[in-house]
Amino acid sequence: MAMIRQPIASGRFYPGAAGSLRSLIETFVEEVEDKIDAIGIVSPHAGYIYSGAVAASVIARIEPADTYIILGPNHTGMGKPFSIMTVGSWQTPLGEVPIDSALAQNILATSKYLQEDRTAHQGEHSIEVQLPLLQYFKPDLKIVPIILAVATLDIYREIGASIAQAIKEAPGKKVVIVASSDMSHYEPQESASAKDRRAIEEILNMDEAALLDRVIRERISMCGYAPVVAMLAAARALGARSAELVRYQTSGDASGDYSSVVGYAGVIVRRTEMSPLVKLARDTVEAYVKERRIIKPPEGLVPEMRERAGVFVSIKKDGQLRGCIGTFEPSRPNVAEEIIVNAISAATRDPRFLPITPQELERLSYSVDVLTAPEPAVFAELDPKKYGVIVERGWRRGLLLPDLEGVNTPQEQIDICCQKAGISPGEPLKLSKFQVKRYR
Repeated sequence: MAMIRQPIASGRFYPGAAGSLRSLIETFVEEVEDKIDAIGIVSPHAGYIYSGAVAASVIARIEPADTYIILGPNHTGMGKPFSIMTVGSWQTPLGEVPIDSALAQNILATSKYLQEDRTAHQGEHSIEVQLPLLQYFKPDLKIVPIILAVATLDIYREIGASIAQAIKEAPGKKVVIVASSDMSHYEPQESASAKDRRAIEEILNMDEAALLDRVIRERISMCGYAPVVAMLAAARALGARSAELVRYQTSGDASGDYSSVVGYAGVIVRRTEMSPLVKLARDTVEAYVKERRIIKPPEGLVPEMRERAGVFVSIKKDGQLRGCIGTFEPSRPNVAEEIIVNAISAATRDPRFLPITPQELERLSYSVDVLTAPEPAVFAELDPKKYGVIVERGWRRGLLLPDLEGVNTPQEQIDICCQKAGISPGEPLKLSKFQVKRYR
């Protein structure tokens, strides 16, 4: 009879009843239209009230996988140092999760360090805590659970190479590698976030050697550095091109106690480069907020940056809007310069928000919308999912981007535009429609 690994974190790290657990996860989830083709992620494993929002933000943004290879640290000291389970299943309040035995056994056969072992997994929470969140987005998932202890870079790289080789030998199967890790533990907010920022920098550079060196040299109490190092090694072998910080926060953000915090980072390692337009928006904001420096457009502009168009830059903090400013029509020689001007405005001049501070930068994400030229429209042609709308009455003008959450009808679009422009109900209107190309 196949072994069922019973939950040990249920009722402690997350609610033990399926209904309560699902309801709590729903409070974290933000609907994401354009999912990322991820190779790997970094996801925290603390109690959901502290880290659930970070983990959910990452998982919500990636394309669901058939199998998740979940790498966790060994908090208990039990079992073999490099432990894999290749048979059985794991139980959670949301149901039973089978192990992908074929993939797990291929990884085991390929690695000279991994060993079949259940003991390391019995009292370890770092893998289990990921499961209900993954189940929420992909109920019929399979997993490969792996626990990694303290070791050398060569060992982590060998395990990463074994994982990558096994994934390559499973064509047609969508696999994501989950590195389960919290960041700094039980330090004041300022020092924890500073250390975490330096570790995250190496993750975003996809440099597993530099990450391991920095964690050891600077004594960063990141419990899952081994899983992250192995994941990065595997991801690079599988052709990963870039990494993106989705969200960072600390336990203090939930508890209000910043004297002794644990840090949580959510990172996606992806097959494709971050859009150059989004990178320019991010670099612009960081340079301006940190140094009050206005950067210049990059040399050798990509084609999307050479044209002239209206551009909106949107900034979110922990998944919530933090600033959005744009131009209806082109006001600069090209899209690159349009992005720079509007990114600074979105960060510092959106009247709905205070200017962004340097302390917030690590928690921000960006998107850039490039607008097509507006064209006259009648009400019957409007579609809030496809077209943005411009409403004009004399010199007053209001604009709304397409495909916004909570805006489902053309009339809702027009009402919001009129409110923005100070146009009263019943006044004659001139309508225009446009489309956007959204870069994330």
